[in-house]
Amino acid sequence: MGCIARLGCLVILVCAAIVGWFTRDRWVPERYREKFGIVSSTPKAPAWQPLSDAGADRTRAALDKLSQRNGPVFQTLSGADVASYVFRALASKMPESADSIQAMVSGDRIALRSVVDLSEVGSTALGPLANVLGKREPVQFTGTLRVVKPGMGEFQIQQAKIGAISVPGSMIPTLIQRFDHGARPAGVDANALPLPLPPYIGDIRVANGKITLYKNVQ
Repeated sequence: MGCIARLGCLVILVCAAIVGWFTRDRWVPERYREKFGIVSSTPKAPAWQPLSDAGADRTRAALDKLSQRNGPVFQTLSGADVASYVFRALASKMPESADSIQAMVSGDRIALRSVVDLSEVGSTALGPLANVLGKREPVQFTGTLRVVKPGMGEFQIQQAKIGAISVPGSMIPTLIQRFDHGARPAGVDANALPLPLPPYIGDIRVANGKITLYKNVQ
């Protein structure tokens, strides 16, 4: 009987260990969850990331691969890397005072923000907002990237904020004019900044914190 009892205890312990393993996501502390191979079911909130020359270079390298005849038909990159490339292309349109530039991808949108001396934007573009804003404020543009035609894309701005104040949609084209002083290419929306692209890029998709560039295979 003692042997049978010991065997029964062993079976109970094995069963308990199995149950414990398959329910480990319920009791393992957060700091040990990765060691136990637990993937969190709660998605991480999108975070602002600084732009960098290295990120722009990684995007440029991905574009070079797409340009190859036998290369891949798409490349998926982090939002910060593509935003770094985008900002490099748009740098001439940004106020000289712009600093602390960051990017964030949330869902199917990309956001860029920077601290800007608002005197470079002008009170005409800001309208009544100029009376409640400081000299330097964060300016945030949120929207998506779109291919307009071969060789030309756009950063289509759907939301804009200056400081903590949301800019009315009707004011966004006026605000953009303060950033985009040159002739606007045909097909670029009034609420968008033109973005030169290699002519072989056929589509851009933003999703789940990543940006995918597709080659035009036609």
